[in-house]
Amino acid sequence: MEDLISWGDFEKVDLRVGTVIEVADFLKARKPAYQLRIDFGETIGILKSSAQITHHYSKEQLVGRQVVAVVNFPKKQIADFMSECLVTGFADEDGNIVLTAVERLLPNGAKLM
Repeated sequence: MEDLISWGDFEKVDLRVGTVIEVADFLKARKPAYQLRIDFGETIGILKSSAQITHHYSKEQLVGRQVVAVVNFPKKQIADFMSECLVTGFADEDGNIVLTAVERLLPNGAKLM
């Protein structure tokens, strides 16, 4: 187990559900990646993210899919792209990312409770 955090630390992480609305190849990324545009609803809006998820997901499979992302990290520049949120997932046995998924369709912007 990693270092323990407090409940207050966990509450600072803003995890939200959003729907992928656009996917493009990220040709300038060091490792194969996509540039995503994700709709997090009226309050948060549309955010961009870079995601190294090309092994398990095609662009066509991602459009319309709901993802779970951290939306309160500072923006991060990756090559010439500004990532505004962090899409979450788990590494499989080969280190390729499998997206975190929700069981049912949720409103964009729904917060992890």
